Amino acid sequence: MQPDLAITGGTIIDGTGRPGYRGDVAVKNGRIVSLGRAAAGAREIIDARGMVVCPGFVDIHTHYDAQILWDRKLSISPWHGVTTVVIGNCGFGVAPTRREARERIVRTLEKVEGMSAEALRAGLGSDWPFESFPEYMDVLARQGQAINVAVLAGHTPIRTYVMGAAAVERPATGDEITAMCALVREAADAGALGFATSHAATHHGYDGHPVPSRLASVEEIESLVAAMAEATKLNGTGRGLVQATVGRTLFHNQFMAMARNHDVRITWTALLSGLTGPGSHRWHLQKTREQLAAGLAIVPQVGCRPILFDFNFDAPFFFEMLPLFKKTMQTDREGRRRIYADADFREAFRTVGASDAKSAIAGWSERTDVSYAPGKEELEGRALRDIADERGQDPVDTALDLSLETNFQIRFRLPLINFDEDEVAELLQDPNTVLALSDAGAHASQLCDACYSTHLLSHWVRDKDTLELERAIHMLTQRPAEVFGITDRGLLAEGRPADIVVFDPDTVGASPLRRVWDLPAGADRLVADAFGIDAVICNGQIIRRSGADIDGAFPGILLRGGAA
Repeated sequence: MQPDLAITGGTIIDGTGRPGYRGDVAVKNGRIVSLGRAAAGAREIIDARGMVVCPGFVDIHTHYDAQILWDRKLSISPWHGVTTVVIGNCGFGVAPTRREARERIVRTLEKVEGMSAEALRAGLGSDWPFESFPEYMDVLARQGQAINVAVLAGHTPIRTYVMGAAAVERPATGDEITAMCALVREAADAGALGFATSHAATHHGYDGHPVPSRLASVEEIESLVAAMAEATKLNGTGRGLVQATVGRTLFHNQFMAMARNHDVRITWTALLSGLTGPGSHRWHLQKTREQLAAGLAIVPQVGCRPILFDFNFDAPFFFEMLPLFKKTMQTDREGRRRIYADADFREAFRTVGASDAKSAIAGWSERTDVSYAPGKEELEGRALRDIADERGQDPVDTALDLSLETNFQIRFRLPLINFDEDEVAELLQDPNTVLALSDAGAHASQLCDACYSTHLLSHWVRDKDTLELERAIHMLTQRPAEVFGITDRGLLAEGRPADIVVFDPDTVGASPLRRVWDLPAGADRLVADAFGIDAVICNGQIIRRSGADIDGAFPGILLRGGAA
């Protein structure tokens, strides 16, 4: 049988963690038909000598829920070797949504996920082609994408669908919980990968309201988890999956109870260096070991990059978790100008952000650079502290004065968390974690970690020698697929779908971030280019070659229940 594609002479690393070996890969009708043996007579050949041939990367934490409807390429994930993404994380999404609630969902995503409302309105249009979750899934199945997509059922749109504006105001009634459970079961039957929710203090929606899922009692969440678990067992798609973003009222104790009561797999966001102070990650790793020893499948998600927050003070997402900033979310730009000019506000901001403060933003101004300064380009790339010293000011005054002087156009870049590399290395080396947190599709103008895969391979494998190459590829492929119940991706094996990446281990990497204005309505985002990725293949079709997209290549499949 003549192969459609042969990848010859490369080092095959199959995703299991086993050592790589030299050989060929042959592909026919979208599947791998031979692995290791010489492949002759193929219609198309990729010469992979000197390169690694491995499974396409599986990114389990993205927010492409809206972008996928106008960007079938799901850029920039495939640039960096990703061939499967999971959307609907943190309980956010666009379905189900009643027609009259569309603007409410847009404004929620604008606030909580840092998405441009203008881009969302322009990209989604005035007539969304779905209302229910099954209809949304059908749209994705019909349109096709460059890469594979699996979808979590999000608590926030489900709660909004049932409760309307009251979703951000109060607990649900028994009847409302029953209605939400029916929507969760409907989503599971339509192929939802699992259920996602959030109690994170940073998750605010429009007008400063907490996102709907934060108003949910633990009893409500447990009812929805039970509905997902029951439906997945009944429809034969396997063990129920829960993705949760943690908060004070939704963490280890609640996860343990849900895992015991409903036999579900829970993966939580996010275990980062410095989560609750230096060394705090070790307590959570020990807690995870205890949970696994007790037979509870609870897996923390970790990241391999520092969380670099690129922001302006018109929408300072991370600071908005502070009570001090609540009023900035409940006013317009002119109102924010008055707040930021107020001496009492500035003094309070200095106090809560001081280096010795017991605060998540302690010492922020000492770590902050200017990333973008139209009209003041000489400031770009410079430390806020140095600029403040030159102006004879405190850094808080400098940041706010510059924001007012530029009408909030100036942007600052702050490493929020996960920047202690010794601690990050411990998280990456722990076998009980799962690598994630690209957040691709969200916070587009504020951060870009969709390049996490090439960063892992360059920084943590090649440059620091923290991880062996085979282990890193396992972390990018089979491990996340298994944790999320994605049953036919993340592995090179005969008979499996041909999702493949070919890369040069000596040059693979990600560029520094750059800002582009290519979203609908001319909205901006940060992107990072990929180096050393020779070919990206999804379901047997080449979608990128030598750093360029292949026009018209949309072989990606909707993975209902985690499989094609």
